[in-house]
Amino acid sequence: MIELYNYHRSSASFRVRIALNLKSIEYKDISVHLVNNGGEQHTAEYVKLNPHQLVPVLKDGDKIITQSLAIIEYLNEVYPSPALLPDDSFNKAKVRAFSLSIAADLHPLNNLRVLQYLTKNLNLSEDQKNDWYSHWIHKELSALEADVAANNHDYCFGNTPGLADIMLVPQMYNARRFSCDTSRYPTLVRIDEHCQKHDAFKKAWPNDT
Repeated sequence: MIELYNYHRSSASFRVRIALNLKSIEYKDISVHLVNNGGEQHTAEYVKLNPHQLVPVLKDGDKIITQSLAIIEYLNEVYPSPALLPDDSFNKAKVRAFSLSIAADLHPLNNLRVLQYLTKNLNLSEDQKNDWYSHWIHKELSALEADVAANNHDYCFGNTPGLADIMLVPQMYNARRFSCDTSRYPTLVRIDEHCQKHDAFKKAWPNDT
C-alpha cells in the first residue's frame, strides 16, 4: 500500500491527499508533525527518508518521491483516470502555470520554515510576520483571480476538478487561517467553495481540532 508521510495543515500535504482521494487510491497516512518536539521532520529517521526535511513524502513500494507536484504528476501517470490535467498541450500548460504560481511563487514565501525564520532569527513580531504573509498572499491571489476571472466553470479550468483546484484549495484554506480577506477574489472563492463540497476535498481536509 502507498504510504504518505504528511502533516495535516501542510499545504503541500493537503494537495497530495486531495489527489489521492480524487483517484480513489487507498493509502496509509503517516503523520509527521511539523511543530511538536521541535518538528518531527528534523528527526534522524525522517532525514534519511527526505534529506530536505519537508513534507510530504510518498512511498510506493521501494519508490520514494518528494515534492507535492512531482508526487501528483507521478500519481497522474501511474493512475491515469480520472485525469488531473487536460489532454491538449496549451490548456495543460495553462493549468501548470496556474499551479506553479502557487507552488513556486507564493507558497515558498509563506511556508512554516520561512515564517519561523522571520520570527526566531530576524526577530520580527507576530504582526510583522502576518504583514509579510498578507502582502504575498494578496499579491498572488490578485493575479490568480485575473487568470480565472472569465471562468464560468465549476472548477478552475473546467467542470471536473484537476491540478489547479488541488493547488488552490489548500492555499485558500491557509489564507483564511491567517485572517486574510479573500472576498476581493470572488471567482477564487466561488471555485474554492464548490471544491469543498466534493468528497475528495472533504476527506483530505486538515483536522483543526
